[in-house]
Amino acid sequence: MSLILSGDSGVTFPNSTTQASAGSVIQVVQGSLNTVASSSSSSLTASGLSASITPKFSTSKILITVNMVATGKNQSNANNCVTLAYYKNGSLLSYITDEHGFTSSAAANFLTASHQYLDSPATTSSTTYAIYFGSTISAGVVYFNSYYNTQANNISTITLMEIAQ
Repeated sequence: MSLILSGDSGVTFPNSTTQASAGSVIQVVQGSLNTVASSSSSSLTASGLSASITPKFSTSKILITVNMVATGKNQSNANNCVTLAYYKNGSLLSYITDEHGFTSSAAANFLTASHQYLDSPATTSSTTYAIYFGSTISAGVVYFNSYYNTQANNISTITLMEIAQ
């Protein structure tokens, strides 16, 4: 039995499993969305922006990077903010934020945002990451991937990078 050390692929153990060098990017997956989603609910709903990755190692981390656009519109002169969250396999992973500065004016307010989150899925099974969104008030309307319900060629993306540990 031999142990193989390679600068390109990492360490190959006698049982033929390979472990990449710590900090190496093993794979990159990207999902994109160019359609508009809207919500007037304070319950989080799927935006349609998601991507799936199958980690090669159970010890890997997944770096999630999201670039997105959203809009809030007040219906009753109350502050209306977009709540955004990361979901993993249909369950809440982490809130991104719920304060995007939408004011009490009746005008729509536009947001562009870039966020990152580092997850430790501890699996080699396919894992789906998605962005969910909602309104902070029941009288408000929020739009994902839109400037107040006008698409304007917006494209939101979610990028998943598997990082060896």
